[in-house]
Amino acid sequence: MSAVVVVHGGAWAIPDDLAKASVDGVKAAAREGFSVLKVGGSALDAVEAAVRALEDNPVFNAGHGAALNADGEVELDSIIMDGRTLASGAVSSVKNIANPVSLARAVMEKTSHVMLTCRGANLFAESIGMATVPADKLVTEYERKEWDKQKNYVTGVMEDFNSQWAHDTVGAVAVDSTGNVACATSTGGIRNKMVGRVGDCPIIGSGGYADNLSGAVSCTGHGESILKVTLARLILSHVEQGKSVADSSQLSLQYMGDRVRGAGGAIVVSPLGQWEATFTTERMAWAAVDRDVLWYGLDPNERLKEQI
Repeated sequence: MSAVVVVHGGAWAIPDDLAKASVDGVKAAAREGFSVLKVGGSALDAVEAAVRALEDNPVFNAGHGAALNADGEVELDSIIMDGRTLASGAVSSVKNIANPVSLARAVMEKTSHVMLTCRGANLFAESIGMATVPADKLVTEYERKEWDKQKNYVTGVMEDFNSQWAHDTVGAVAVDSTGNVACATSTGGIRNKMVGRVGDCPIIGSGGYADNLSGAVSCTGHGESILKVTLARLILSHVEQGKSVADSSQLSLQYMGDRVRGAGGAIVVSPLGQWEATFTTERMAWAAVDRDVLWYGLDPNERLKEQI
């Protein structure tokens, strides 16, 4: 059984000045995830490691470098899901946590719940001794400048993803050597969002889904649109009907565009190791490691490779 990991750094109109850093970031995260799989680690461990690498990279809108809400504050969302048992953990609107994906995993493993939000999530983090960071440590100078430029949330959404505004959720999917799949997704959300706004990212079946019977998906794009069509689950429903992961992704993203005029992207891996990275935005930074080959891309139909 061939282990595979696929990561994305968000589907949006990534500007040229962020292009190289975005591609380098997803390549590094894919290597991080694969290093777990290579020594026999689980798909769950691999997606957490990959997403933590992206959360720690200020280029991306997750953890360090997260987008700011209408009050100029960071509110983070994340999900992780185990395809073997359908166990899942999620957090939303959390503050002061550098790696919300690890907090989501703790919710999955240490509570009888699936999702904790806002103050409750932070109180739980405190109760298990998870390290916190001062809120301003998660804010980059770049994001503060962009936030100052774009104070109007409605304008930001109407400009959609074919604009200079960042909407770069991060995520990872993996299948390990025993055929188990997992997904993880993490985001700071849409810049200038209302305080307390939660998008697709931490919602099972929307921002991510993993089931050993079909595969694992992590989504990115306009959260409200993804929620309306439960994009991750929609993709896997096509897979369950016998379609390829590539066709399933394309059909689902096309449906979202036709039905609710939403743009986005998705990464998918099947229990047999077939994988795909698909998007309907201008660009999506993605990378995958499959049989010691690192695949990556940024622009439509771009698929480059190098040996690990």
